[in-house]
Amino acid sequence: MESTRVDRWLWAVRLTKTRADAAEACRGGHVRVNDTPAKPATAVKPGDTIRTRVYEIPRIVEVTKVIEKRVGAPVAVTCYVDHTPPPPPPEERPAPVAVRDRGAGRPTKRDRRLIDALREDALRESAGSDEV
Repeated sequence: MESTRVDRWLWAVRLTKTRADAAEACRGGHVRVNDTPAKPATAVKPGDTIRTRVYEIPRIVEVTKVIEKRVGAPVAVTCYVDHTPPPPPPEERPAPVAVRDRGAGRPTKRDRRLIDALREDALRESAGSDEV
């Protein structure tokens, strides 16, 4: 087995939860093999570089071993080399945003207090980083 489909490989090495998710990422243009947009049936072989953005997480991996069947996590990590840059430090991440379900109506008094507390915490954190 020298090559396999990219959607099958992404699923087998546990970069996606399902093969359908991997195929959907390919169709959506979120997977590139050797800097070329990949369809689900694009062949991958050892030495290929795969750039993907699955579940809003960008990943850059180099294929070291081709597998077609899903394996355990300890075996899966031996099939690729992860070149993904580390995530930004916590202070560079955006502040959490209060999210309400669409059609939920006006916030209750309790919801309002929670939203205000969240905003105050975010302001305190940003003011604390300016003082340092």
